[in-house]
Amino acid sequence: MKAGPSQEEVRQHNLGALLRHVHFEGPTSRAVLAAELGLNRSTILGLVGDLAAAGLVREELPQETGRAGRPSLVVRPESGRAHVLAVDLGVERLAAALIGLGGVFLDRRERQWPSGQSREPSQVASLIAEFAHQMLARAPDGGACVGVAVAVRGLVRHPDGRVALAPNAGWQDVDLAGALTERLPSDLPVLVANEANLGALAEHRRGIGRGSQNLVYLHGEIGIGAGVISGGELLRGERGYAGEIGHMTVNPFQGRPCGCGARGCLEAEAGERALLEAAGRDGLAAGAEAVRSVVAAADLGDVTARAALHRVGDWLGIGIANLAHLFDPDLVVLGGTLRDVFLGSAAQVRSRINTNALAAVREKLRLRVSELGGDTVLIGAAELAFAELLARPLETLARHGRG
Repeated sequence: MKAGPSQEEVRQHNLGALLRHVHFEGPTSRAVLAAELGLNRSTILGLVGDLAAAGLVREELPQETGRAGRPSLVVRPESGRAHVLAVDLGVERLAAALIGLGGVFLDRRERQWPSGQSREPSQVASLIAEFAHQMLARAPDGGACVGVAVAVRGLVRHPDGRVALAPNAGWQDVDLAGALTERLPSDLPVLVANEANLGALAEHRRGIGRGSQNLVYLHGEIGIGAGVISGGELLRGERGYAGEIGHMTVNPFQGRPCGCGARGCLEAEAGERALLEAAGRDGLAAGAEAVRSVVAAADLGDVTARAALHRVGDWLGIGIANLAHLFDPDLVVLGGTLRDVFLGSAAQVRSRINTNALAAVREKLRLRVSELGGDTVLIGAAELAFAELLARPLETLARHGRG
């Protein structure tokens, strides 16, 4: 017979569960923690004491409750004690942030990619490292950085994080994590993941998807990617490539050519280039602002812009209908440029889903735009980097702590 978990293993599990709760939910009373975690109050007292001694949480009076009597203390995460470096390697910009326990932004850096500038992996790694050193130098005294996570647009292999393909950067088989490890403090674990997967993680844990156990997050820039939460867990697939729905064929015979070499892929029909071309703006501008300008023009009555959104909304609705059949989510969240596209074409998207999806599948399906906006992917990267600390708080802090 397999031996059950030891008392120490149970304690470590409970420490992680308590820290995860206050990390995601914020200040929480001991009574609520006991009820939520299914533990008695004396056990909660001991766990809080251990985490407080490590500096990861503190107890304090709650904000004004309006109730008579002495208020109960609440347990709050200490954002300055443990933090992570989150990086969003986007199509138009590089964004990096130092994010503390509890999801608090402590510092951030951003740089736009100049048009036509080469993005050699070594140059990108050096720029990320430059931002990292700047922010770590200004980090709270006594704090510890416990991890780094980078979001990449492309195929990222799991679990080693090797970038198999990032077409917008012109990368193939790139060890970005290795390049960063050489440039950052030696004890920092570096993780690399797909941006749509991290967007799904962010919306599930901190955004519009809180409480949903089955959701699809769609992220649009030049391409379209998806992150899938199924049964409360991120769906990765065999090698980490699950969610590449931008290359799901929706219009095989008369479809537009796609950068992957096929025709009629979803991102070729519903992506940024398709919208700008249909609106007569192809070659004039690109990126998020160009997409917003089409939506704004349509709102002001521009017939060509309206027709472009109608066409793209049609294909986006077909893509979502297919995803609904595949994954049976209760929620689809649209982020990146798809947030703006959906706001300008919601009626068309919903109409197409009603036509193409089975009634039982679409019955309780909700469509929402990202609640976290432009920080969605950064927040998801932070949550990935925090995973080790939230699983083994004291052990991880002892390994990385300097205060």
